[in-house]
Amino acid sequence: MKLSIRGMAIAAALLCGGCVFVVGIFNLASPSYGMELLKVMSSVYPGFHASRTFADVLVGTGYGIVDGAIGGFLFAWLYNLFTRRAA
Repeated sequence: MKLSIRGMAIAAALLCGGCVFVVGIFNLASPSYGMELLKVMSSVYPGFHASRTFADVLVGTGYGIVDGAIGGFLFAWLYNLFTRRAA
């Protein structure tokens, strides 16, 4: 069975971007929620800072979408590559 590379990339992008968005919004409402995760993400994503602003939530969400899309694409591509060779 082959995975849809496009479908996996979109699903992973929405999942990763959505997670970053939800944690960022919850952090705006409750300052201690997810702060360590946001600090780790700020060390990985250039231009993203854990400064508790809505603009930073949007920047982090954008990075999460791109990161998730790349990860989903690579996962599906590698899965299809290895299952084709195993058959």
